[in-house]
Amino acid sequence: MSNQLSDRINSLTPSATLEMAAKARELRSAGKDIIGLSLGEPDFNTPDYIKDAAIKAINEDYNAYTPVDGYVELKNAIITKFKRDNNLTYEPSQIVVSTGAKQSLYNVAQAMINEGDEVILPCPYWVSYADIVKLADGVPVEVPTSLENDFKMTPEELEAAITPKTKMLWYSSPCNPSGSIYSKEELRGLADVLQKYPQIIVVSDEIYEHINYGVTKHASMAEFEDMYDRTVTVNGVAKAFAMTGWRIGYIGAPSYIARACNKLQGQVTSGANCIAQRAVITALEESPDRIQYMVDEFKKRRKLILDLLNGIPGFKCNEPEGAFYVYPDVTAYFGKTLNGIKINNASDFAMYLLEHANVATVTGDAFGNGNCIRISYAASVKEIEEAIFRIKKSLS
Repeated sequence: MSNQLSDRINSLTPSATLEMAAKARELRSAGKDIIGLSLGEPDFNTPDYIKDAAIKAINEDYNAYTPVDGYVELKNAIITKFKRDNNLTYEPSQIVVSTGAKQSLYNVAQAMINEGDEVILPCPYWVSYADIVKLADGVPVEVPTSLENDFKMTPEELEAAITPKTKMLWYSSPCNPSGSIYSKEELRGLADVLQKYPQIIVVSDEIYEHINYGVTKHASMAEFEDMYDRTVTVNGVAKAFAMTGWRIGYIGAPSYIARACNKLQGQVTSGANCIAQRAVITALEESPDRIQYMVDEFKKRRKLILDLLNGIPGFKCNEPEGAFYVYPDVTAYFGKTLNGIKINNASDFAMYLLEHANVATVTGDAFGNGNCIRISYAASVKEIEEAIFRIKKSLS
């Protein structure tokens, strides 16, 4: 039978992070000892006070369909969180709760982008941005950045990328995969450029907000009065609260965008999981200080992995200020032959490390920057030490 799949799905690129994780699982099932540093998943358990809230919700018989845009109590908790942590004021009509921040991003793309609309993506960007844009018939416009500039886009680079077709700018801060954080002053510089182009909407992905190592204070584009009505702030609980499987994300947005996302979600998934929502109310109402122990541990692991990687010839690393990834430049190995394998690019290099060092990483090609690989340090100290030892040995 001929391929009856849509052109849309045939042209869709699989998520590189999930694909590498799947390959690692296959090798493990075949008996190989694979260390997985590809997924952005904290190795902590969800805090007990959040689990207790979920158990309480089960015992109180929360089991019915939820409102499409989220429980009123959760929306109020999100509003309080935005005010407390980000100095942002939203009304309930501006909040939409979704099944993870990825769905939040997808909703926004489907609600905003028409065929041929261009979306600016500073590189490196989170692996799914470009394909989410393409699924909405938009055109991703990649803006290369440099390790020397901490992988952050300058106002001049932003302006050079803008055309009459530009509809949106998407970025994450702290950034997945680089860990870079835009300061308030740097965001103001980008906002000053955007004042000349009032048609451009900004998506600010802040899911790693609380995993910040204290060098640059977190800032939100929507804090600026002249950008508030043009910015969609995306967040969720997966990373900072070790709740990846609970699948709760949310947006704060202009009301007309929130209504559009609500309309779309009502036809796709409806409301997010009832028990997870009740648990997230507690997660957001409590002080972020209660999850600081995880951030402190990630900071220790960051120092460890940077010290180890800087001991490998040919690896060039910036010092990430947030999230839990390092994004080393590995171009020194391009063109070389290792154990009989020619390394042409970052994809070859990542596959080499999987097969010869038994360490799963992710190619930088998936993030719009083919010079690097992404390595997650959301793993134990023992795993990090062993993984970098294997990588160094396989390259020596």
